[in-house]
Amino acid sequence: MRDREPLIPKHGGYRKLKSFQIAQLIYDVTVRFCDRYINKRSRTHDQMVQAARSGVQNIAEGSQASGTSKKTELKLTNVARASLEELRLDYEDFLRQNGLEQFAPNHPALKRFKKTRCASLEDFRKWIQEEMMLLKKNKDEHGLAQTGTDEEGEKKRDLSVSVGEGRWKSVYCSKLAANGALSLLNLCCYLLDKQLAAQAEAFEKEGGFTERLYQKRQARRRGEQ
Repeated sequence: MRDREPLIPKHGGYRKLKSFQIAQLIYDVTVRFCDRYINKRSRTHDQMVQAARSGVQNIAEGSQASGTSKKTELKLTNVARASLEELRLDYEDFLRQNGLEQFAPNHPALKRFKKTRCASLEDFRKWIQEEMMLLKKNKDEHGLAQTGTDEEGEKKRDLSVSVGEGRWKSVYCSKLAANGALSLLNLCCYLLDKQLAAQAEAFEKEGGFTERLYQKRQARRRGEQ
């Protein structure tokens, strides 16, 4: 019965949420990405790191607040979702402004990334290293790998000639990292959308702390009569 349920239900446990785990990985990836590829003096550097941090912190804070305020949980989860959407746009901007490809879902490298099911920054770095090794292994007559489309291969050849082999490798690493981060963001935003829908439904059906407190008081009064 509802009057026997605890006034403050079980809450927290955010570390077990898949959305939190992925958001935390996105934060780690973003800190490293920005330190390597974004000017540390630029506002973009700080904004990307803060947006990634906001995603993690607000998921955790919302989960912890859910014990006494479903409304606050819903609000903070939405803040996390909005922060990660902002971060997703920043990664897309990085690719576009640097003339780099944003991978389609069926891109070979992105398919391999999804199969790795990265759970840590080390897993993410290992994927990039494996892609670079594959690039080296499958060199064509121009000294470039055939790991994507023919059109992409032409772009790689043009880029390597214009900026040099070493610089080209760095640029290609940044492209891989940005696309990997976008893949993680797409998944995390999808999970948060589902989380928000579930929280909204629960709030609509069960109400919040005030409703539970009222029901507890009413139940106690009935028991005293």
